Amino acid sequence: MTIGDHLSELYRLPAHTFPGPDAGGLPEADAVAWRITSDVYDADEDWTAAFARFCAAVDTTRVRALIVGAWQEAYDTEPTAVLEALLAARDRFPALRALFVGDMVSEECEISWINQTDVTPLLDAFPELAEFGVRGGSELRFPPVKHTGLRKLVIQTGGLPAGVVRGVGASELPALEHLDLWLGTAEYGGDSEAADLDPILSGDRLPRLRHLALRNSEMQDAVAAAVAVAPVVARLEVLDLSMGVLTDEGATALLAGRPLTHLRKLDLHHHYISEPLQERIRQALTPEGVEVDLDRQDAEDDEDDDGTVWRFVAVGE
Repeated sequence: MTIGDHLSELYRLPAHTFPGPDAGGLPEADAVAWRITSDVYDADEDWTAAFARFCAAVDTTRVRALIVGAWQEAYDTEPTAVLEALLAARDRFPALRALFVGDMVSEECEISWINQTDVTPLLDAFPELAEFGVRGGSELRFPPVKHTGLRKLVIQTGGLPAGVVRGVGASELPALEHLDLWLGTAEYGGDSEAADLDPILSGDRLPRLRHLALRNSEMQDAVAAAVAVAPVVARLEVLDLSMGVLTDEGATALLAGRPLTHLRKLDLHHHYISEPLQERIRQALTPEGVEVDLDRQDAEDDEDDDGTVWRFVAVGE
């Protein structure tokens, strides 16, 4: 599966693409999440020029959410100029509360082709941000950062570098309520191990965490086993281990671990769990009021002639 749709909303605001130079009227500055985009291939206008037009046309002091779409040659070029433009304009966006970098669909640039960079300067520059997201793991860096206002952090990749996992775990994010990491596969740069998640799973630096998603991983059984004994689970409302290669091994560990009956939702969609074990999960949690998502979706085994079984994450390339 690939990503086929752009973000439809950010910060509970509907996404609206800032139009080209010849477009007509615009919505109110604070009514939408503005998507600024160029073209990956043969761009007539680069991203920074589109952003400059946006800053001239819209009352940026009222803008609450920004979505960075495609920049030219994103498959080969880090968004250095994009970050520089945003950093230079920081004082023009006093109301900005949400920022997402890399909203590209597969037709523009596959998720594992998107070149990223160290995105933490954006968190330093916008201390009032409540939500921050990034798509693409190639060259992505996230050294430890301190941000007292951030409530939601989303990192979507086909392969999340271990350094990013460790950087998130070492960050001071006392207000963070929602953490969503797409761990991915080794083939696309996902070289972390379950042990790299320990600082996150301890919950020591994340006192307000209520929604934890560790998903889209080929090591989902090991992640589930680590989560099963994690102190942070006791305070969660939503646990999301979806989109990965979760089998009976990981599901059994979850059932044998810390109680999950306090959860509002357990999301395991796109999985490789047998029907009998799926029923055990339902019987253990559904009567307690837990919403359980066990939709297998397109998770299908592939078996070679020699008996080798292949299983895949939901979003890879």
